[in-house]
Amino acid sequence: MTSPAEAGSTDALPDYAPVPQSALGVALNDQGYHVGRVERNLYWVTDGVYQSAFLATRDGVVLFDAPPSIGHNLQRAVDEIAAAEGVSNTVTHLVYSHHHADHGGAASLFENVVRIGHEETRRLLARDNDPARPGPDVTFTDKYTLEVGGERVELAFHGSNHSPDNIYMHFPDHDTLMFIDVVNAGWVPIFNVNLSEDVQGYLQAPEIVLEYPWAHFICGHLGRLATREDVTLHQQYIADIEASSREALATVNPVPYYMHYGENFWAGVKGHLDAVTEAAAAPVIAKYTGVLAAADIEEFTRTTTFQIMQSLRLDKGPSGPVHP
Repeated sequence: MTSPAEAGSTDALPDYAPVPQSALGVALNDQGYHVGRVERNLYWVTDGVYQSAFLATRDGVVLFDAPPSIGHNLQRAVDEIAAAEGVSNTVTHLVYSHHHADHGGAASLFENVVRIGHEETRRLLARDNDPARPGPDVTFTDKYTLEVGGERVELAFHGSNHSPDNIYMHFPDHDTLMFIDVVNAGWVPIFNVNLSEDVQGYLQAPEIVLEYPWAHFICGHLGRLATREDVTLHQQYIADIEASSREALATVNPVPYYMHYGENFWAGVKGHLDAVTEAAAAPVIAKYTGVLAAADIEEFTRTTTFQIMQSLRLDKGPSGPVHP
């Protein structure tokens, strides 16, 4: 049996390729966060893994997302900027990018604020009944202009993507777009296209991102802001997975797997789809290792490849030949 000491050992953990310098983020302070200016009175906050943002206006602070991993450091970041710039440190508004708890689970720390989100966000938060994420007071369907203290933010919903309610937050006077959980600056998506619910919506979202005018992109994760080049590189990675998946679906022969497993049909399905996924993912892993961080973490590229390959079969079609 494995002893507790052996179970906690790191000797058996795999090694991965070094993180490219282009993917590395900012240094954190002693309290575990970094707050920086995006442009003028728009700031971003990160703990190295998650990101939030806030707009300091003459009538108070508008906070965009409240990741619990940053938690109370959000107010500390606001306080830091308020002290340095001589502005208010009172958070008056909070905007939900979408309903997921990993981006909104510290929302309840901010009391007496106006909460804003998509109408689907309100429905999903009511369903989830999480006291850490109070539902939005103000909702919208397609577009909403948020005006606070002489500042303007354009909120828009362009269809389901990572989640059914994930919105685009455009700061036209700050040359910035905030859009969460699709592009990771310098890194590949984690498991299953960033745990996204709508693969086709996810695949189409970066094109919408690039239709907006912006120079700064707050993508919700990791330790630096993204650029237009980051979005383009992400698109190339995804396009290569799509192309490789189509080729693998067309060339991997399923017959040997079904013949081998006989009446165990699900074992045949597993063998076939595992082979397709492996054939599709392998060249992508080889191409992007050292280019995008964590491309060589097989569970990431392989599960993302599996999800895209399945979406090609199920959403785009055909899933296979039609029986005569």
